[in-house]
Amino acid sequence: MRPTRPAGVMLQAAVLVALAQPAAAAQPTQPAIPDSAFEASLPPLEAIAPPTPEPEPPAPQNPDSTITAPLIPLGQFDPTPPAAAPDTSPDTELRIRYTTEIKGLDDLASAAPEGNVARQFRSLSALLKDGDKAANAAQVKARADEDSALAVRLLRAAGYYDGLATTTLDVLPDRPGEVHVTLIATPGPRYALGTIVVTAPPEPARITREALGLAPGMPIDASLIEGSEANASLKLPEQGYPFATLGQRDIALDEATHLGDYTLPVDAGPKARFRALRTSGDPVFDLRHLAVFPRFKPGDLYDSRKTEDLRQALVNTSLFSTVAIKPVATGETNPDGTEAVDLAITQNRGPWHSLSASAGYATGEGAKVTGSYTWRNLFPPEGALIVGAVAGTQEQGGSVTFRRSNAGQRDRTFQALLSVDRSDYSAYQANTANLSVSLSRASTPIFQKRWTWSLGAEIVGTSEQGAALVAGGERPRRQYLIGAVPLQLGYDRSNDLLNPTRGFRITAKLSPETSLQGSRVKPYVRAQMQATGYLPVSDRIVIAGRALVGSIIGTATGDLAPSRRLYAGGGGSVRGYGYQQLGPKDANADPTGGRDQVEFALEARLRFGNFGIVPFVDAGRVGDGSTPSLSDLRYGAGIGARYYTNFGPLRLDVATPLNRQPGDSRVAVYIGIGQAF
Repeated sequence: MRPTRPAGVMLQAAVLVALAQPAAAAQPTQPAIPDSAFEASLPPLEAIAPPTPEPEPPAPQNPDSTITAPLIPLGQFDPTPPAAAPDTSPDTELRIRYTTEIKGLDDLASAAPEGNVARQFRSLSALLKDGDKAANAAQVKARADEDSALAVRLLRAAGYYDGLATTTLDVLPDRPGEVHVTLIATPGPRYALGTIVVTAPPEPARITREALGLAPGMPIDASLIEGSEANASLKLPEQGYPFATLGQRDIALDEATHLGDYTLPVDAGPKARFRALRTSGDPVFDLRHLAVFPRFKPGDLYDSRKTEDLRQALVNTSLFSTVAIKPVATGETNPDGTEAVDLAITQNRGPWHSLSASAGYATGEGAKVTGSYTWRNLFPPEGALIVGAVAGTQEQGGSVTFRRSNAGQRDRTFQALLSVDRSDYSAYQANTANLSVSLSRASTPIFQKRWTWSLGAEIVGTSEQGAALVAGGERPRRQYLIGAVPLQLGYDRSNDLLNPTRGFRITAKLSPETSLQGSRVKPYVRAQMQATGYLPVSDRIVIAGRALVGSIIGTATGDLAPSRRLYAGGGGSVRGYGYQQLGPKDANADPTGGRDQVEFALEARLRFGNFGIVPFVDAGRVGDGSTPSLSDLRYGAGIGARYYTNFGPLRLDVATPLNRQPGDSRVAVYIGIGQAF
């Protein structure tokens, strides 16, 4: 920014300088002295005595032997310097203490993220940063001078271009070894924007002015100006100008009006449209598969947001160490006068193998550890092989999965699964084999989608022991062959997948199924709908709620495989009760499951930095009919602790049943990753 001064000021200064030069005064005339008279006044040379020579200094009587001794041979010379002797001179200064007082910076506004000028100064001050001690007064003075220059820089950055700052050091007579530093800032008037000019062709000039958001009368604040220009540099590529650059701004200050005329040159470059993709580097995908990812078509107006969206989609495959995209001018002109640009994609292959594991514990479910090995691109493109295992006190099993991501269309996933599982819960004991296929569009931590869906088919063979028919009797074992077509549709308006703080989610599931038991064929339909909502009350408090209803229509409970019935209770259901412990019980007080289900939950999530506290109340029931009901609800309440990490919160919940029944535990504990819902 360059200040300008009125011509009158410069002229006046020149006049003052000229007036300040003293005129040559007239000197009195001295009579001339004849040369003969001058020579006669000098004394004769014979009368001047010659100078007495100075005596030579006496030779030393006892010369230092180390000086007169011959030099040590080079090969025997020790280059190690002698240890420095401690400084015992009386002039050595002791450390002193000082106090600091700042005046004139409070209440000065600034658009900087750090807040007002005084707050910025305190965060950068050398006097305050280095504490209240120094080696000597000179060091205190150096810090004070540095802070004085800092204050002037901050004043000018906030628009106070005439601002000054001075510091004084005062010795405190009643406190030996302590000084008081006073920094006094005089901000002067704050300069404001005058005229605003963007030098560019009409359309990019309009886009730039709108993106800047500057208006005459606004303060000339460095943070405000820089933020406005950063926004303009983003908006131009979003509206068809991929090669736009902002030039060096110029602000001409007028000391008389305290205004600054702002001029910004813009080199917009050609307006452009997408044409094609190029690739280089260590290619993971060919151009055919890369064409699956863009959310634009050739001929669409260039938009940098769509370019970044393409880059993020490639990153989400987890197959790259790095991937970069930049527009490349082709020199080809479209019929409408715009230029065709290609996107150059630089691929760098990353690791394709990964191991993952998780662990948890819940009352009624016991401890459980899961792990998986993934070979992401075993079947190119994006055909992954996943081998998983479950080891727990009440569940053990393994699975093999083939998954092809972005299968012919972005975000579409095909999956085939073969799994075996052994479960031993109080509700049932089951040995199950499952073969399923699905086509889905699901959310990921990188891309949380508004609409998600899944369409699948599965065949389940299971041998299960269910409820005892008489008290103390054996639990009968039956074999079932089940065919199902599970469907799911989700709508997500929350702001985060693992730790939402606002918005809502709705998920509906529908699964027409047929169960073959011996010669009996029993068709039925399983249906479930769940809604969750998140309301921020303050920066630290979020109220979260959940409601779920479920129903099985078309068959009796006794004709259903126990593992296909509806259950409630546990860490992801009604806390305070054991896993699957709500609802009808058999003769041995073990849960039998049911055909209708209702659940509710309400939480207050209080966060303090990386830690949080969550008091909650849950309610739910399971019945033997097919129509959900609110009668005989069971309630649980408790409190949870959260530790927030970059991949989601770690959760510990402790709850107790409020209307406890015989056989219910007094306290239930749940440990996991992510919020309860």
